Amino acid sequence: MIIGRRRPIRIGLSARIFHPEQGASGIRAKTLQVLERSIAEWVMARGVMVLMVPSVLQDSALMRSHIRLRDYAEYLDGLVLQGGADVSPGAYGEEPLRPEWSGDAVRDAYELELLHEFMEAGKPVLGICRGMQLINVALGGSLYQDLPSQLPGQVAHEGGAFDRNIHEVRFTEGGQLSRWAGGIAGGKVVSIHHQGIRRFGRDLVPEAVAEDEVVEAIRWKGRSFVFGVQWHPEFHQQPGIELLDCMPLLEAFLSAAKP
Repeated sequence: MIIGRRRPIRIGLSARIFHPEQGASGIRAKTLQVLERSIAEWVMARGVMVLMVPSVLQDSALMRSHIRLRDYAEYLDGLVLQGGADVSPGAYGEEPLRPEWSGDAVRDAYELELLHEFMEAGKPVLGICRGMQLINVALGGSLYQDLPSQLPGQVAHEGGAFDRNIHEVRFTEGGQLSRWAGGIAGGKVVSIHHQGIRRFGRDLVPEAVAEDEVVEAIRWKGRSFVFGVQWHPEFHQQPGIELLDCMPLLEAFLSAAKP
């Protein structure tokens, strides 16, 4: 045992959920809960401990204890909501305009409870892409189900280039994001989304927008650190491409998470 050594910050990452594929066999016939390596490595870049938080199903055949999501919120120092599937329109009182925009209601229920527990515990939360949208919905906001058809603009928020789909964002003058970044006006970000914020949730304010005014970052004005970005900071270390330095954002989050 090393006397006097401070324990590492413990950050929880929400799980991406992959449901069994119809007619599949083997691993694809199972429910998978995973984390994307790039987001884990980005968070770990400052020497913190990262743990994936699995969904806790009380009726699971594998349930062997009474561990709840609340227990994770008490044990961990902060939460990152990673990207992935669409948020279900049912989560904000709408029907999907097209079947492929139905989202993942199972993951929504899990992450909404997880977010609630961390906010109740006063622990910091950082939402990435879908995670930002989920924060907005959790606080009573709504989303555009599909930006290209509902809010046509000049900015391509997703494309075939995937993690090389890039556009500019502009920081809110005097906002936290601008201060963390040393007062710069904005920068280029990796964008992989077709949904976006339509109506703001309670006590949420914009921290950045794209050139077409689509909201790209949000901050909660409540008692704890709750922040979301629509872009993917985990994909910002690309050789030959000048992208926004997202380390000040990570450091602000981890500073709020220090035990």
